[in-house]
Amino acid sequence: MYAMLTIETEDFGVHKGKTVKKITWRISGGAEVSVISYGAIVQSLKVPDKFGVKKDIVLGFDDLESYVKRNTPYLGATIGRCANRIGKASFEIDGKTYNVAQNIGKDHLHGGIVGFDKVVWETTLLGNKVVFSYYSKDLEEGYPGDLITSVTYEVTDDNKLKVEFKATTTKKTVVNLTNHSYFNLAGHDAGAQELYNHKVIINADKITETDSNSIPTGAFKMVKDTPFDFSLSKKLGDAMSAGQNLFDDNYCVISYGPSILTFVAAVSHPSTGRFLEVYSNQPGVQFYTANFLPSPSEPALVGKSGAGYRRHGAFCLETQTYPDAVHHSNFPTSILIPGDEYNHRVVYSFGFLNEDKDFEAPTVTPI
Repeated sequence: MYAMLTIETEDFGVHKGKTVKKITWRISGGAEVSVISYGAIVQSLKVPDKFGVKKDIVLGFDDLESYVKRNTPYLGATIGRCANRIGKASFEIDGKTYNVAQNIGKDHLHGGIVGFDKVVWETTLLGNKVVFSYYSKDLEEGYPGDLITSVTYEVTDDNKLKVEFKATTTKKTVVNLTNHSYFNLAGHDAGAQELYNHKVIINADKITETDSNSIPTGAFKMVKDTPFDFSLSKKLGDAMSAGQNLFDDNYCVISYGPSILTFVAAVSHPSTGRFLEVYSNQPGVQFYTANFLPSPSEPALVGKSGAGYRRHGAFCLETQTYPDAVHHSNFPTSILIPGDEYNHRVVYSFGFLNEDKDFEAPTVTPI
């Protein structure tokens, strides 16, 4: 049966004199996706389950003011110039040292004080695609080079959200963009108990080893026969109670290289039947279980429809190059040079299973 896809644009507020746009795709009988030009954020993603019940499965806020004032966890945001961490908040390119913000201890996280998640992007509609673009000036947040960046969102009538990040620079610089959506396939308001019931598969045989501050050492840890091993479907709650109480780790994807998309991960929620598959051309994926959302003893972060978001209430799959890659020659490079184009593609594919059975990962082939 043919699924009708519609797209509409509306105003979502004003930030620093710039109008923030909200774009919504609707698929008849399928997904409904909304993104906003502030932070190039995925604001809402509604997906039906096996009973036909449609729920929003990403954490976020209903209004712009909340994103501006309270989005410290980067809910749904585009992260840049450099996602994840840079050790000691400095790096060297061609013998010159660049210092960036120490915004997580003495290290650098997610692009700095005013990263790409906190600016209003220019909006261009191209058919059923929206292109957000941003001009980052030389030494913005300490990074060298004028950087022209775009994030293209496309929703297709087979319930796929396609994202493409592109960037060019005038000087050698560090670039590692990602999307930081927080998913809970039971619903954005379902909390930790339902998160523990999710089943996870990750196409990786190792993770990057880190120190106590989550900075990579340059070494790798094989995941086989450890709580980090998601090569076969595993209930998340079991993995988290087997000696690893939380996840915030970069998995090294078994991939075919940057020119094609490879299966990265799949997550399912048995009681609703919903599942998510992730494909990307990036070498890594940060698997994160919302460890820094408020604990049960703290006031919740109030999100959409008054939902209280807390620790372990969602998971992230942030496709990326490896964290702190600028300091490790054995990692895939995060350096972009003039004349080259940074290109990062990721596809989120949603669906549901009618039968009560374990979700199986698709054959690991490029798409």
